Amino acid sequence: MRVGLYPGTFDPITLGHIDIIRRAAALVDKLVIGVAINRDKVPLFTLEERVAMIEAECAELSAQTGTEIVAHPFENLLIDCAHDVGAQIIVRGLRAVADFEYEFQMVGMNRALDNSVETVFLMAEARHQAIASKLVKEIARLGGDVSKFVPPLVHDRLCAKLAL
Repeated sequence: MRVGLYPGTFDPITLGHIDIIRRAAALVDKLVIGVAINRDKVPLFTLEERVAMIEAECAELSAQTGTEIVAHPFENLLIDCAHDVGAQIIVRGLRAVADFEYEFQMVGMNRALDNSVETVFLMAEARHQAIASKLVKEIARLGGDVSKFVPPLVHDRLCAKLAL
């Protein structure tokens, strides 16, 4: 069984994330969405809220693709999380050159820790490449319309969280 791990904070999950999930689901039998607990970041949504949004958004996608898609919170090293879930592949999304530079360093470190786990880079469709959770939250906080960047359920939860 080919298991992939797509890690991130997903605060919140965006249409760009979902596009990467859809593409990754075509490559593996099981896709684990690793929901990072990062003590250095202060997420807008709790871990439980982020996991619930991922599960809700991925349920139909899992049924469509036939790929098992599960959310898995983690706080340890990414390579250790890959071991925990039995992943042979780490999936990373790329948006721009700046992403590549950071990801290149991460791949090097992960390969030094365990060279049996491969990293695969996927690019979202062009219309989703500029979407970043950080920017979505900032636009929403300032009263902008983010409905074209996130699924309807996430949009509603974002508006409720920010009392818009």
